[in-house]
Amino acid sequence: MRRPPQPTPRGVSCTIRYADPVSVASEQMFGRKGPLMRVLGIDPGLTRCGLGVVDGSVGRPLTMIDVSVVRTSADLPVAQRLVTIEKGIDAWLDEYAPDAVAVERVFARSDSSTIMGTAQASGIALVAAARRGIPVALHTPSEVKAAVSGSGRAAKGQVGAMVARILRLDGPPKPADAADALALAITHVWRGGAQARIDAALAAQRGATGATGATAGRSRT
Repeated sequence: MRRPPQPTPRGVSCTIRYADPVSVASEQMFGRKGPLMRVLGIDPGLTRCGLGVVDGSVGRPLTMIDVSVVRTSADLPVAQRLVTIEKGIDAWLDEYAPDAVAVERVFARSDSSTIMGTAQASGIALVAAARRGIPVALHTPSEVKAAVSGSGRAAKGQVGAMVARILRLDGPPKPADAADALALAITHVWRGGAQARIDAALAAQRGATGATGATAGRSRT
């Protein structure tokens, strides 16, 4: 497992890094720069469950913290395989303490034999995060592809190449489950950060409206 260089301290700015074209593109697509956040992306699967941790925010370079795959043997009972996946996810949640968890949304596809295992692993991920009070978001594969590559129909190779470019890696993470987990984390940093600012602005607007109404009521009395 490749360990990347330590990320730049949060209090330090670097003009060259912040001029990265991918960061500029994310700012144009999802809004202005936001606060740094850490996201654990989970690509659920019964045989291979991808895990990837990314630090960053909209309009700033993203940094891969770690990436791996939890593997289970098809020779083992399903219940035991799910326990292995749960232990792996629990360990990463405790070690990296993410601000949010992004999980691939399960959908019906041509290879129906894998849907059940994917759904089971997805449920384990949701429960593990909810048990710790960590916000969870579900993103469809087409949403992730569109966010990372600009096309909802991008091939896995294109997604892996863009993940490597966005995170400034030497090459696409392998296996594909690892790249997909990082792509999920990237998507949520960009989309989740933008949505959080929208929600905050709406909350502030509601608060201001309520305060104005209360003032007007007092003036009439």
